[in-house]
Amino acid sequence: MTCYNRALVEHILPAAWDSAAAYGIKAEQTPDADMPRGHKDPKKGSPLFVHIADIKQAWKRTDLSVVERQSLVLRYGLDYGYEEMADVRGVRKQSAQEATERAVGKVTAYLNGDKYIDGYDQLEAEE
Repeated sequence: MTCYNRALVEHILPAAWDSAAAYGIKAEQTPDADMPRGHKDPKKGSPLFVHIADIKQAWKRTDLSVVERQSLVLRYGLDYGYEEMADVRGVRKQSAQEATERAVGKVTAYLNGDKYIDGYDQLEAEE
């Protein structure tokens, strides 16, 4: 079972809407392209596509409000900044950011099988 944290979810969320975004995400186990080839352990393959599939399922199943869903699509699907999101939704920048952070927290909690608590962070969940 994979343990998800907020940073990982935010890093992979764009690939939930744009499959080509996965090609820009570096797998942790692979060396940089400019490094010489080394030994490759097939048992330690990249979990990237598993993470993408999990996040797509979490997007469908997590109990998100309409505003939270809009926030995720605007931020990670369309790459809007918080000011642009605020303009589109007719709210303050802070409100747009809070809704996005709450939505990411809910998705992360769902992926870890935890109950969402406002301000959810994986480090707090492990304590």
